[in-house]
Amino acid sequence: MTKKVLLCDDEVHILRAAEIKFSRAGYDVRIAHDGQEAWESIQKDPPDVLVTDLQMPRCNGLELTARIRGNSELKNLPILLLTAKGYELSREELIAKWGVVDMLPKPFSPRELVGLVDKILNAAPASTN
Repeated sequence: MTKKVLLCDDEVHILRAAEIKFSRAGYDVRIAHDGQEAWESIQKDPPDVLVTDLQMPRCNGLELTARIRGNSELKNLPILLLTAKGYELSREELIAKWGVVDMLPKPFSPRELVGLVDKILNAAPASTN
């Protein structure tokens, strides 16, 4: 079964580069340009993994994560948080307090991102979606 990834970032060039790399790796890719758009997409059809930026308009990455973790049906959705250099949070705090599975600082290589998502999904229990 094709794995679904939702990419959420307000920087179009990052979305496009990641979308191309994930598509070539065989993923079903959806994109959102901010946290609110991602939240609406997740409610309609939850992905197998969410890759979201931290700093976005309307609903930032931590607000989106809090909404997901507060929903009993979505609380186990793996979330990978992207952070800009200079705005990095403690990886340990993000995992312990917010329940993200990992953090990747920008700039990153799309290949590195796909590899990390592969690792996350291979370690995660099978989804019931």
